[in-house]
Amino acid sequence: MRLSPLVDPGPPLTREQVQRYSRHLLLGAIGDDGQRRLLAARVLVMGAGGLGSPALLYLAAAGVGHLGVVDDDVVDVSNLQRQVLHAAADVGRAKVDSAAEHLRELNPDVTVERHHVRLDATNAREIIAGYDLVLDGTDNFPTRYLVNDVCAELGVPLVWGSILRFDAQVSVFWSRPRAAAAASARTASGPATGETPAGPTLRDLFPAPPPPGSTPSCGEAGVLGAMCGQVGSVMAAEAVKLVTGSGETLLGRVLVLDVLTARWAELPLRPRPSGTAPRTRAEIGYDPNGSPEGSTGAAWCALPAGAARPATDDAADRPEITATALARRLAARERGDDDFVLLDVREAAERTVVAIPGAVGIPLGEVLADPEGALHRLDLAHPGGVSRELLVHCRSGVRSAQAARALTDAGARALNVRGGVLAWVADVDPTLPTY
Repeated sequence: MRLSPLVDPGPPLTREQVQRYSRHLLLGAIGDDGQRRLLAARVLVMGAGGLGSPALLYLAAAGVGHLGVVDDDVVDVSNLQRQVLHAAADVGRAKVDSAAEHLRELNPDVTVERHHVRLDATNAREIIAGYDLVLDGTDNFPTRYLVNDVCAELGVPLVWGSILRFDAQVSVFWSRPRAAAAASARTASGPATGETPAGPTLRDLFPAPPPPGSTPSCGEAGVLGAMCGQVGSVMAAEAVKLVTGSGETLLGRVLVLDVLTARWAELPLRPRPSGTAPRTRAEIGYDPNGSPEGSTGAAWCALPAGAARPATDDAADRPEITATALARRLAARERGDDDFVLLDVREAAERTVVAIPGAVGIPLGEVLADPEGALHRLDLAHPGGVSRELLVHCRSGVRSAQAARALTDAGARALNVRGGVLAWVADVDPTLPTY
C-alpha cells in the first residue's frame, strides 16, 4: 500500500549533509525532500539486540535525525554473535549507552535518546507518544503486545520483526494509516482527515500471546546471527519508506524468511472484523500499575505460527528443588546415600553447550508427546519396590516445569529444578559457560 510521507521535510541540507547523503539524493523516490524528512523524523527502536542493532545502524546511517532506544538490559558476551552494534569492550555496559556511543560515532547528525527502562503499562504511552514511528525488535511477548496495543491506540505506525533459529517474519502494523492522496498530518485527538480505513495490527495476525513456556526462546533454540542483519535491514528500509512516503510498505503483508532454503514468501494480512479480536489495552486486561497480565519475565524471540499448548497448572503448585539442593543430592547419590533420576529436557544441541553432570536427556517434545513412554525409557524402578524420584531440569525451569507436571500425571514422583542450568551455573559451578 502506498502511503503519504509520515514526516514533513526539515530545513535545507547543509553542504556536508549533501555530501554525506548523496547516494540517497540520487534516488528519485527519496531525493532532497525525502532526506530532509528523514533528518526531521523521530523513530523509536524497541530493543538494542539482534534486530535493533542492524536497524539502528542503518537508520543512523540514513540520517534519521532523532533515534530513541528502549532497553533495560546490559551487553552480555553471548550477545556479540548477532548484536553487531556492540563490541567486546561493551560487555557489562547498558545496551542503551553502548548504542548511543556507537551511533554518534557513525553519524554526528543523529540525536540518540536513551530509555534505560523496561517498558510497561505505566510508561509505554508517554514514551511512544513522543515518536513518529516505532520499530519493535524486542524478545518477549508481553512487551510486543503492549507496544502493538499502545501504537494502535495512538495511531502510530509499527514496523515489526521476529526471528528464531533460521526463520523470520516482518510486517508493518498501523491502525490508522494515511493513503498517499491524504497528506493530512496525524493529530493526537483522533484520525487525520482523509485517512484510509483501519489497518492491521499484531492482533490481526496473532490475536493473543501463547501460554508461558509453550514457545522456546533464542537462548533455548538458537538463532543464526547473520539472519538478524537481514531482518533488521528490512525493518530499517520499511522505516525509511514510511518516513519518506516512497514505494509500497509491508502494511497488509507479512514477509516470511526461511534462511536455510534462501526463500522469502509473502502472506496477505487484513484487519479482523470488528469485535473478533481485542484492540485496546482496556479490552485485553492490562494491569494499570505494572506489566500486562500473563507476563512471565521469560525472553522469547519469535511468534508462533500455530496454536500453542495451553498452560494447565499454576507455578505455585509445582514441587521444586533448588540447584544447590540438587548439587547436595547428586553428591549423596555419588556416595550411594541417595537414589533418583535427573532428567534434562533440553534439546541435544543445548546439552553440548553446558550440562549438569549425571543427567539423562529426553527433549521436552518427546516427553509431552508420550509421558508414559518417557518414564519407561527412564526406568525408575527401585529394588525396594518404590519408584525412584525424578528430578527434571531445562535451561531456566520453564520447560522442565511442563515436563514434571506431565510426568507426574503419568505416575512419576517428579520435581522441577528451579532455575535450571542458569541457576546451576550461578549458584553451583560458575566456571561453566551459559547461553
